[in-house]
Amino acid sequence: MSEYLTTKELADLLRIGERKAYDLASSGAVPCVRAMGKLLFPRAEVIAWLNASRSGPQVAEPALPPIIAGSHDPLLDWALRESGSGLATYYDGSFDGLTRLKDRSAQAAALHIHEDQGFNTQSLRANLGEAPVVLYEIAQRQRGLLLAPGVSGITGFADLKGRRVILRQDSAASQRLFDAQLEAHDLTRDDLDALPACARTEEELAIALHDSKAEAGFGLGALASLYNLGFAPTHSERLDLAIWRRAYFDDPILKLLSFFQSESFTTRALEFGGYDLSGLGTIHHNGASG
Repeated sequence: MSEYLTTKELADLLRIGERKAYDLASSGAVPCVRAMGKLLFPRAEVIAWLNASRSGPQVAEPALPPIIAGSHDPLLDWALRESGSGLATYYDGSFDGLTRLKDRSAQAAALHIHEDQGFNTQSLRANLGEAPVVLYEIAQRQRGLLLAPGVSGITGFADLKGRRVILRQDSAASQRLFDAQLEAHDLTRDDLDALPACARTEEELAIALHDSKAEAGFGLGALASLYNLGFAPTHSERLDLAIWRRAYFDDPILKLLSFFQSESFTTRALEFGGYDLSGLGTIHHNGASG
């Protein structure tokens, strides 16, 4: 991530129009530099300017633990290590991530919640209102039925009746979507030969299928070739990172977001397969209140 903001990035941060951002720069109200005919805004100085503009009592907020909660994703997991961010993880599903974000027991949460009008935004607002949380797109990714080696005769949800299936935990967005798909096909979990133990991460599900502990599971296409699994795609979904704004400009998150823009990250996504990075970095929500 650049140490300088563009005019559009400044406007997005302040939740104002670009014209107003230009006016602030012209009046000298906000720190800026002019280079090659363009306006650039030093990120650190802008944050200091915002903090200096705060009114009312200065209440010290407790530090947010350096933890990424929410949904497990193999590409994100790899990026957290390779970026040197120092961020720890606690993966227990998108809905658990929202709870931990609300409780301030995590700096950020990975989400992929399917909604009537898109992904993640409605659920974030329902849980945190207009809290100062930024919803940052990582990727679009493919989801569907992963099949154990040698399994045939399963091309869709209707084919799961009586088959041995591994499920996810109830706090996982994929499990809630899976249950909805079963209902749409006049099925319930009782119609499946479900394993007694669920898979708590995407990779745990793929490993169980690779070891033929089950015939099918609802997982990520990105893991199919890695674990020699069959794959019947059924959904495309958006993976976002919901980040507390006060952590957004701290070094650990900045290192991670900067690494997302690297050639290494793009190459790794291509190697996995099943990812579309065309929307990487798009801000889908920027909560207003502090």
